[in-house]
Amino acid sequence: MSLAKAVVTGTVYRAPEKRFTQNNIAVSAFILNIGEREETLLRVVSKRNVLDEVVSSLKKNDRVLVEGRLQITIAKMDDGNERKIYEIDANTVEKMGSSSISDYGTEEIVKFESAETADELINEDEIPF
Repeated sequence: MSLAKAVVTGTVYRAPEKRFTQNNIAVSAFILNIGEREETLLRVVSKRNVLDEVVSSLKKNDRVLVEGRLQITIAKMDDGNERKIYEIDANTVEKMGSSSISDYGTEEIVKFESAETADELINEDEIPF
């Protein structure tokens, strides 16, 4: 069951694995820990070739940002109990670096001199809300 769009950040808990379906479609998956104090594990699944390079470069303890559809699957355990597994069908996977905003030069930061300059660049009609 697909719930909603989700954007999460976390630490790679288990390195990515790449497998192939019967139709020879590559599927990459890894486990992401989204909890800060305690482990909250989430499976990230990617069927998109565009993400293959990023996902294959991930290692344990890398920080990543993932955007996609949150899904719940139910798996039967060996003892007969059912267990919910939360996963994201990833549209975007971005490796997060350790750099902060202060690491960038001033040419990377755009500041408006006045509100009039900002209004010239962004018309009221273009704002979606």
